[in-house]
Amino acid sequence: MNLGRISVIATNVFREVMRDRILYIIGFYGLILAAAIRLLPEFAAATEGKMFLDFGLAAMSAIGLIVAVFVGTGLVNKEIEKRTVLVLIAKPVGRSEFILGKYLGLLAVLAVFIAAMTAIYVAFLQFGNIAYSTASILIAAIFLFLELSLMTAVAITLGVFTSSLLATALTFAVYLMGNITQDILQLGRLGHNPGIERLTQALYLILPDLSRLDLKNNAVYGIHALPDSTALITNAGYGLLYSAVLLAIAIFIFSQREF
Repeated sequence: MNLGRISVIATNVFREVMRDRILYIIGFYGLILAAAIRLLPEFAAATEGKMFLDFGLAAMSAIGLIVAVFVGTGLVNKEIEKRTVLVLIAKPVGRSEFILGKYLGLLAVLAVFIAAMTAIYVAFLQFGNIAYSTASILIAAIFLFLELSLMTAVAITLGVFTSSLLATALTFAVYLMGNITQDILQLGRLGHNPGIERLTQALYLILPDLSRLDLKNNAVYGIHALPDSTALITNAGYGLLYSAVLLAIAIFIFSQREF
């Protein structure tokens, strides 16, 4: 595996996505926050600060997810459908290098997105004189990046062997179910049915537990509401390991495909 070739592919992905008018999305996020900071006091003046804190992080998560899913599912699939993948793999580029390059390129885009949106978010908090914890917001932003990294791995894995449309639908389904995996597990236990309980346990083990990486609500209430450092490290490791396993699966499937 050649790091230089991976870097070239990642750089090309980064440039391609950035050229695709995707930076306008960051401006759109700023407009959403500008509207929210003006309108929220009219609906709930007493809890305006908490609502804006929660809204800003939720909007950042939603926009990041849309980019990760729609771009991620098409990264490999677009090359397959246009047959340009034949040119790429005919060159001295390994299939694992191809997948990793695409993945890391999109992660670089997401990192820029989250950093820019976090800066805009904090600027609006300062402008609105809303109390907030800088540390808790930064930690929540880092874990949002880990969550989107995992969803990017899901999107690429599904995009390797399905159409872009189906991969997009399935990735959103994984995201929705990944946020309620613990509820699914509890539901199976409450049913007192061994068959259903085994099914829910299997779903819990297979699907990502995204609640481990979702610190938006904790960030709203400050640094003391966040999990302790051991839990943060464990959850971050969980996200990285899950992403690595998905990428290994994507590389294996892609290496078996005939073009």
